[in-house]
Amino acid sequence: MTVSLTAKIEAILYLRGKPLKLREVAEYAMCSKGDAEDALTQLMDNYTLWDGALEVVEEPEGYSLQLRSNLKELIHTLVPVHFGVGVLRTLAAIALRKNLKLSELVELRGSGAYQHVGTLVEEGFVQKRNLKDSRSAQLRVTEKFHQYFEIEEIPQVTPARIIPKGVVRGAVTEGETEGAEAEGSATTGNAPKSQDTKANNATNDGGSPPAETPLPHQTQLPLQ
Repeated sequence: MTVSLTAKIEAILYLRGKPLKLREVAEYAMCSKGDAEDALTQLMDNYTLWDGALEVVEEPEGYSLQLRSNLKELIHTLVPVHFGVGVLRTLAAIALRKNLKLSELVELRGSGAYQHVGTLVEEGFVQKRNLKDSRSAQLRVTEKFHQYFEIEEIPQVTPARIIPKGVVRGAVTEGETEGAEAEGSATTGNAPKSQDTKANNATNDGGSPPAETPLPHQTQLPLQ
């Protein structure tokens, strides 16, 4: 039985489960871009006439087969997801950083991120893709994430704005403190002198060196 190009492209969109560019659809269907575009148009018209639960939509990311927007509330009712606070924070970090590497995520969230990512990938909220030029996988949220949380667009956050796990916002590190002290000394020239420096200055000026002050635990013995 011969399968039409329209049915073949419908199967491709169903199996891939994510938006596909026209070029990708044509490559999977092994046809020209013109034929793929005509078949997609026919497929979109068919779903409109069928008035079913699914629809084929064209978005900036590409073409996709998805649940109709007026039925998406069923996702919350029939496909409930119970994530812990840690998993949700890991998911938020992935969503805020487009194409985040797994190694970067572990640096931000700790070693527990490995288990979190496994859960999120299994539930279909995160896509994990291996990179040819890197040993670390690349992570990004899926269409299911946007549908479930009803988020169309997420503002991207630069790495400097994400604070690694365990670091307190506004905290000053030891290195920063030492650097600030050194900078202040070099600028003002009023760095406190050490006891040895003061004693040497007193001797060079012809005076006697200052007497040593006994420590509290030292006992003063009478002279014989």
